[in-house]
Amino acid sequence: MPAPDASVTARLAVFAPLENLGRAEAITRRLADAISLGLLADGEQLPSEPDLAAQLGVATVTVREALSELRNQGLIVTRRGRGGGSFVRAPEQDETAGRLRRRLRDLTVADLRDLGDHYSSLAAGAALLAAERASPDDLERLGEAAAAFADAVSGERRHHADGRFHVEVAAAAQSARLTREEIRLQTEIGPLLWLPGADARTRRRLDRQHREIVAAIAAEDAGRAADLARRHVTEAIERLVELHLSLVESGGGEAEGVAP
Repeated sequence: MPAPDASVTARLAVFAPLENLGRAEAITRRLADAISLGLLADGEQLPSEPDLAAQLGVATVTVREALSELRNQGLIVTRRGRGGGSFVRAPEQDETAGRLRRRLRDLTVADLRDLGDHYSSLAAGAALLAAERASPDDLERLGEAAAAFADAVSGERRHHADGRFHVEVAAAAQSARLTREEIRLQTEIGPLLWLPGADARTRRRLDRQHREIVAAIAAEDAGRAADLARRHVTEAIERLVELHLSLVESGGGEAEGVAP
């Protein structure tokens, strides 16, 4: 069954027609991103191949090729017979903390700041539009997403909750394209952003920032919502740059585990 906390807009973005038709790799990437973020829940049944092809605007053979690759990646399983079909198989962990730290170490400060500029601009634009367009249902969903972060009891759950919060802001902007780009960025940089971990003080600050963004969107204060979202992402990038520099200085890359 569908993930209960995935907004309709976010799910529509997952199954929207592709901009470039006939590209199985585009379907593979989009569905893999959605699975990683939990927009498609573990055990959820995907639409049939003909239905999925119709929703994405591609040929059935293209969908079949994409599903084959997802099976190779271990992200879906296919069952035959009555009640059969393709079912989501969410990974327990995309990458180990050690692999992520090595990946972070190999980037440059310029890479991180460039990525941060792109992400903060996207987050600010989404928050601005959400303040102008969010419906009551969107606001309720945003409040739930903020609360899910506050209630998370582990670093991994906080990481996923923070990612989902940003996806819901983009969904509240009523833009499928913005939502898809947010999903893509979350899968690209989201795991890295949580490598520095978050002590109790940082968690309280992140919780407050989430709630302030929701309040600004609810108040239809587009300028404040954009500024808060930009600051939220910029601070996360700065924490990541500090960790990167410490890894380069120490020559490290291994980790005991993701911080809480």
